[in-house]
Amino acid sequence: MRNQKVRMLCEGALCVAIAAVLSYIKLDVGPSGGSVNATMIPLILFAIRWGWGWGVGAGLVFGTLKYFLGEGFVISWVSIIFDYSVAYAFVGFAGVLKRKADKAWLAALIGCAARFVIHYLSGVTVYAEWMPETFLGMTMTSPFIYSALYNLGYIIPSTVIAVAGVLALSKAPAIRKWLEGSDLK
Repeated sequence: MRNQKVRMLCEGALCVAIAAVLSYIKLDVGPSGGSVNATMIPLILFAIRWGWGWGVGAGLVFGTLKYFLGEGFVISWVSIIFDYSVAYAFVGFAGVLKRKADKAWLAALIGCAARFVIHYLSGVTVYAEWMPETFLGMTMTSPFIYSALYNLGYIIPSTVIAVAGVLALSKAPAIRKWLEGSDLK
């Protein structure tokens, strides 16, 4: 059991490191943040293998590191917590489908949707004060609509990348066995 925990921690560290590297390969789409990338893929795979609790932990570590590695745009300490630490922690909820390699695409969708919820709430609460008068050619009067439009602009493409990447990887026999934990028995 102890060796299994050491293995899990090492795999978590590797997945966080891979996510950090992937975070530098991006397409910036928001005027003050928001980028499309594949960073969620290793976090989702780790969550599927080890479950949502450890997945949330790995996402929390990654999100916090992402901010401190110079990737962050924030307006207050609250936005650091919401948009980095908590948002990526919520990607770990992909682990509700622990060891379900055949449902990896659904796990990815769950993790991405959970991340969106946090970014949306951050936009409605923290960033509402900085809502522009117009966005995408529309007059903005509601922070709820603005936050949805702004965050969906990068979450939808990132979700497509994550779901496609996780689905493709879960089809590979070695990754499938790893996700299912057959090497742990």
